[in-house]
Amino acid sequence: MRTALPSVPTALRTAATVFVLGLATGCAVLPEPTATEVQAQALGKVVVPPNWSAEASAAQVDEGWLASFNDPELSRLVHEALENNPDLWVASARLEMANAQVDIAEAQLKPAIGVLGRAGNKPVADLVALLSGVMLRMSWEIDLWGRMRYARNAARASRDATSADYRYAQQSLAASVARAWFVASETRLQQQLAADMVDASSGLLAMSEQRRKVGIGTDAEIMSARANLASYADAQQQMELAHRQALRALELLLGRYPGATLAARDSLTPFPGPVPAGIPADVLNRRPDMVAAERRVASAFDRVGEAKASMLPSLSLSAGYGRISNEAVQMRGDLEQTTSSAAATAMVPLYTGGALTAQVAVRTAEQKVAVADYARRALVALGEVEDALNAERVLAERERILGDAAAAGRDATRLEQDAYRVGKSDLRAVNQRQLAQWAAEVALLNVQRERLVRRIDLHLALGGSFGEAPLAASGPVLSDPQASSNH
Repeated sequence: MRTALPSVPTALRTAATVFVLGLATGCAVLPEPTATEVQAQALGKVVVPPNWSAEASAAQVDEGWLASFNDPELSRLVHEALENNPDLWVASARLEMANAQVDIAEAQLKPAIGVLGRAGNKPVADLVALLSGVMLRMSWEIDLWGRMRYARNAARASRDATSADYRYAQQSLAASVARAWFVASETRLQQQLAADMVDASSGLLAMSEQRRKVGIGTDAEIMSARANLASYADAQQQMELAHRQALRALELLLGRYPGATLAARDSLTPFPGPVPAGIPADVLNRRPDMVAAERRVASAFDRVGEAKASMLPSLSLSAGYGRISNEAVQMRGDLEQTTSSAAATAMVPLYTGGALTAQVAVRTAEQKVAVADYARRALVALGEVEDALNAERVLAERERILGDAAAAGRDATRLEQDAYRVGKSDLRAVNQRQLAQWAAEVALLNVQRERLVRRIDLHLALGGSFGEAPLAASGPVLSDPQASSNH
């Protein structure tokens, strides 16, 4: 009858004690640079003013800009895109990978424990192979100089950067859907304008034919009216094509089949009120893409520390405990025993041909790249806000001017048509007046849509959130019938 395994021997307990002591005596890693320190290093020669150069409220930036447009259909489309857009699935998968990389890096700091089993029947000449049994083994590399802790911190910083990238991808997608929605509404209104111009041209053709019947018109007027009608009919077809293309672009963002079946608004989304813009310094801390750039600087800093620690000695400990038996060969009766072991392995890098030094140089250069990239992104971000604020003022004034021009054009066209009807004007003057009116209406629509688009740009540039969104878009998952459990 076999007896139970005895208690863990002294060697194994000693090894465990060494593990704990090694962990306790490890060198502390240097803290990552703060966001303020990154900004100071990256923008050391740039004077960031306390306020925007364009006129704007310094109040805190509002969250939930999507609701400010008071367009329920737009809000519904944005949330549909957040659930179904394939590009966002890619960003979500990258975030999952980044989280897994953190788990891998943290696992390197923990001991590895496993069970080793051996059984076999070899020729008599190979007596060692005849031994069989089961052993519990544990190994652990002591992080004396912080190499693995630097690697873990770098993975965490990279994970945080990827998470910020995902939030920015959500905001960018919401902005893209809003822009596409505004374009679809604009092209539908342009369709209506083109249809109105076709109807007006048909009326002019009928009027010119009537004038000829009463003896005050000519065949040339009729031919000119028919040519103008054909031109406006062609413009109507062009607007039809533009509208369907706008619908397909929006449907692709929504993750739908691009069949141009979506119904757009028959009016532009109402323009919301003023936007608090905060101060320039806040943008660098609020925008997700700037947060991502700052965390990449922190990750690069940790990679430098990891590379430097790799140049120092390393210490690995191992221990084992189990039972070994030999039932194939009789040696001193039925040989059967328990065994335990403990070992420490030190490795001191003496000469690597300059590889370790070069690795430190590579990581240092990567850190410089990350800082320079932060500076570049910061200047672009600040410039985007200034551009959007300036566009707010200019486009508002343009809308007022073009609104007055369109209203005056409608009155002038009506008067010109009345004058033509009673014979006080010719068809050429009427056609020119109609063309000018149509151009003014189209220009007004374009500016109104551009104001909405630039308002979206301002929200995106300021880093304001558009509202509640899924934490991670869940894309399609392929089942694996042979998936194994995680270790």
